[in-house]
Amino acid sequence: MALRYKTRKRLALLILLVGMPLYIVAAVSLMNWLGSSFGRLPIWAELVVYVGLGLIWILPFRKIFTGIGQADPDEASKE
Repeated sequence: MALRYKTRKRLALLILLVGMPLYIVAAVSLMNWLGSSFGRLPIWAELVVYVGLGLIWILPFRKIFTGIGQADPDEASKE
């Protein structure tokens, strides 16, 4: 099912404004839980985990964010 450009744009905005803050809270909570359960990780390991978590969130949303910064292709086809 292909989403229209406006739908993808609105969904991307929703993901960035609602989903991203929730994901950040979940990632920090996970790191705090790991720190309290197993002791704090070395700083380089924390950096690797945070960078990994920072990249993993986008994988399911690649199709939604692709082409959002471009002009609306649906408008060009109407003219």
